[in-house]
Amino acid sequence: MPRHQTAAVQLDGQSAQLLLDPNQHSGGVGEYLLHRMKPYLPPWIVAAGTGILSLPANLMWNDSAAGAVGLTLASLGLTTATWWAGKPTSQQRRLHSAITVAAGTSWFTAAALAGPIAGPLPSLYLIGAPALAATWNIRQLLRVNPDGAGASADKGLLEKVGLAKTLVTSATVQPNKASFDLQLPGGELTADDVSKALPRLAGALKVAKNAVRMVPDADDASRATLTVVPHDLLKAGAPYPGPSHPGGSIADPVHVGIYEDGACLAMFFPGDPEAGRNAMHLLGMGMTGAGKSEGTITALTEAITRRDVIIWASDPAKAEQTLGPLLPALDWAALTVDNTKAMITALRAVIPARTSWLAKYGYKQWEPACAKTQADGAPGMPYLIAWFEEAAKTIRETDDDVFTGIAQEARSAGISLAVSLQRASSTQMSTDTRASLGSSWVFGLRDDRDAQFALPDEAMDAGASPQAWKDKKPGYCYLVANGIPETFWATPGRAYLTPVDAIEWAVVEFAGIRAACDPVTAKAAANAVGPAFTQRTRHPLPTLPANPDHADRADGGIYEENTAVDYDLTADDGDEDGWIDPDAELPPVTRVVEIAPPDVPPRTRLSQNEARGAMAQILAEFESTGRREIGPVDFMEHCDRFNRSRQWVSKQVAEMVLTGRLRETDTAGRYEIIPLHHAAA
Repeated sequence: MPRHQTAAVQLDGQSAQLLLDPNQHSGGVGEYLLHRMKPYLPPWIVAAGTGILSLPANLMWNDSAAGAVGLTLASLGLTTATWWAGKPTSQQRRLHSAITVAAGTSWFTAAALAGPIAGPLPSLYLIGAPALAATWNIRQLLRVNPDGAGASADKGLLEKVGLAKTLVTSATVQPNKASFDLQLPGGELTADDVSKALPRLAGALKVAKNAVRMVPDADDASRATLTVVPHDLLKAGAPYPGPSHPGGSIADPVHVGIYEDGACLAMFFPGDPEAGRNAMHLLGMGMTGAGKSEGTITALTEAITRRDVIIWASDPAKAEQTLGPLLPALDWAALTVDNTKAMITALRAVIPARTSWLAKYGYKQWEPACAKTQADGAPGMPYLIAWFEEAAKTIRETDDDVFTGIAQEARSAGISLAVSLQRASSTQMSTDTRASLGSSWVFGLRDDRDAQFALPDEAMDAGASPQAWKDKKPGYCYLVANGIPETFWATPGRAYLTPVDAIEWAVVEFAGIRAACDPVTAKAAANAVGPAFTQRTRHPLPTLPANPDHADRADGGIYEENTAVDYDLTADDGDEDGWIDPDAELPPVTRVVEIAPPDVPPRTRLSQNEARGAMAQILAEFESTGRREIGPVDFMEHCDRFNRSRQWVSKQVAEMVLTGRLRETDTAGRYEIIPLHHAAA
């Protein structure tokens, strides 16, 4: 980034400079003064250049009749062109420009023919040139002066977009963000008028449509706050950084991504009466390729690292493609329509059973203490997340209001329902169900009609527009959920990119602390659906590489020693049954045997840049062989080339996705190779 790169936003005299380089002007007083002078130098440079160029012009055209005619015609032509080109501007600017060009070209013509020091020409130059340059400096000063902005003949930006008489009362500047407090004319404009003007404001400021947002004042309809974000800082994305609260409670926030200002994008499943927050029922929505499934994987990966939650998940459309790496950590995975129907039936049955248990022990709603052993010795009850991915198929095979009863009753039973599909229209989902799913996680959509199915009017009026992304920016999203302040509803975020290795690690690492289904829930489910629950498929834990940290050692962690010690074990240190006293001293060493390492070529530790180059070379080799899809496991087959850990390889694959070299597929951990020339474009 250039050292002095900035972005400026000006609203009717309120100018905010967004510094993109925190070290700007760090060179001292001289550099600071030069920076402040640069906008005013062009008129003086033109004036000086005119005087200097008159010297060679005089040598060429002195006493030349043809030169006199040509210079005169050029002077008239430039003046006329300036007057014509200034037609779209104000009359004042047009006249000022034409007079400046006429005066400058007339003097230059006279100086070229008679000489720059002939007669009154030197005095005219020394007086007229600085005066004309100063008039342009004065004009520029008045243009950026807030006191002079209202008197300008040019319309102010807010007036141009239909917000005349609106005052900017204050401005707050942050890196890559400016916020303006607007005072609207009472009785003439409201926050709704600002909302309608947002697309025009974005066009006037030359930023993306959803880079301009508005939050109305809750207490005064004539006031609103306008936020402008000139640059999209989410382009780089963010790989999944690991569990946010490892081993914690599901009541802790579940981090699923980042907002445009770097803040964590988090959701809350259980309710919290002290915070005034209800339990969350979630509607997930996004068109094909918008990254909705990747968001699901990230949210569930976070959940399986908590100690007091069980997860029932369904995906009858893609089966193991999305949920595959998570299956060993799920209490129940329904991957067929029949199993999904059984899960829904079981959910209906467990709601009253769990509610009765909570009432018995004095809980008005689920809280972390519910998961602990109770005072009478009864086992605790973990929270239950029921996540239905690609729910459109489930609804088609059952009924459009199949989730309505569950959504209306499950909160009081310590259950969160998440329903994820591409389009939550009335033909896909009951409006009663949609109304009961109070939270929404919305990825790129096809048009604003789809957005209306998932986002509240407040978010869309404030500038939320997922239809601007469609499937061009996978992972971009809006989160409108319990516990999320309304000011963030229209703030874009991006879901983490979670590699398969990170999921498998979380599945294995937290298997020891992960909760099991409690007896109350298990009994109610078994009574309702029988073997569909009691004989549900339980998937084994994956096998991770032993001591993967050795992959980062210079020798690859293969050889610890090149000798072996041969002990004399003939001494009778145990009884006749072969028992050996573990506290007894080891027998003396009788001989040392040299063990030569196997014939394996040495592994050279590569630098970061060299290792990335090796990754790019391997990807090119895959592409040259005609392969279209790959995953981190494919790179690990060639890990000897760059001597790095599995987590490092997964992170590099995630970076390739973010740079456009790879593209996510519907299969978790598999990515489509994008040709190099397409990725560069």
